[in-house]
Amino acid sequence: MATFTDRILPDHEAMIGAQSVFFVATAAAQGRINLSPKGYDSFRVLGPNRVAYLDLGGSGNETHAHLEADGRITVMMCNFAQPPLILRLYGHGRAVLPQDADWEELAGHFDILPGTRQIFEITVETVQTSCGWGVPVMELSAERPTLVKYHAQADAQAWMTKVSGRTSSIDGLPTRPTDRYFGPQ
Repeated sequence: MATFTDRILPDHEAMIGAQSVFFVATAAAQGRINLSPKGYDSFRVLGPNRVAYLDLGGSGNETHAHLEADGRITVMMCNFAQPPLILRLYGHGRAVLPQDADWEELAGHFDILPGTRQIFEITVETVQTSCGWGVPVMELSAERPTLVKYHAQADAQAWMTKVSGRTSSIDGLPTRPTDRYFGPQ
């Protein structure tokens, strides 16, 4: 049976800290629903009602566009080890880019990886846990190095030119591009 709380409790935080993958869902009033898997050491609990995650450039920027348009976000974590558990964080989020005034405070919680585009900060309104009995038991064998390796090898000027042109989602919603390149100089 599902249980709900209005904040992240210590046992929730422990479960979150043990996960190597999480999923993020967002939507705007019109268009596609976005559901993205995330990895790396990129998620932080910053308080009982505040979390953030580091976002690297990928194939799109739907989460950013949806948060600008609507603000709603759900983060889901599944414990693929024992005990079985699913944890969802429901709230509102926003993109914090390197050019934003509060970037330095948020960035201080992370090891900035090559290709970092933004940090998503989320105000958690509700935490839901459920049994997870239908989720398989799995082990992480390794992080995929491909995305970080790709960004680490990128030419700084070419990367900045590429991301500066990405100012809309696949549904045409606006996004703000980063003004900073994180990779080899």
